[in-house]
Amino acid sequence: MELLRKRILQDGRSFEGGILKVDSFINHQMDPVLMKSIGVEFVRRFASTDVNKVMTIEASGIAPAIMTGYLLDLPVVFAKKKSPRTIRNAISTTVHSFTKDRDYEVVISADFLTPQDRVLFIDDFLAYGNAALGVMDLIRQSGAKLVGMGFIIEKSFQDGRKMLEEQGVRVESLAIIDNLSDGRIAIRE
Repeated sequence: MELLRKRILQDGRSFEGGILKVDSFINHQMDPVLMKSIGVEFVRRFASTDVNKVMTIEASGIAPAIMTGYLLDLPVVFAKKKSPRTIRNAISTTVHSFTKDRDYEVVISADFLTPQDRVLFIDDFLAYGNAALGVMDLIRQSGAKLVGMGFIIEKSFQDGRKMLEEQGVRVESLAIIDNLSDGRIAIRE
């Protein structure tokens, strides 16, 4: 996706430890035109699936998931990083955040993730696949079916894709980063 690629090279920043900062246009301040283009591309890639619900984890996956759900005319649900006292029929799992280097309990109501759901998971990053594994656990617990996972940016050097594909998951990434060393960003053509 050329628009995304250009934006990463123009406004993204590489930090030590494999960190790519894209907070000026994806996960802090958001570019709605870019988000629409991202949603359009996810729709194009997953249009042939039998998805009936889009899912993400708060917070950075919400914008691309909403846009994708809007364009597919499907409901969007997100797993929460804190369990509100008002949640009923909770399903939970633990997810390790690479960026924040801490564990989160993520929770979703079984009222919104059911055995009738065929889920498309959308998120901002695929690194080691920790969030994806957590989502797969929530989907398994609910009895729903995972039809695929879409990521705005994948860091190929952190093996998340390999782990997911070994489990039979369809993975679609809009931009694949091959290297973030020496402050440079190398995006796969």
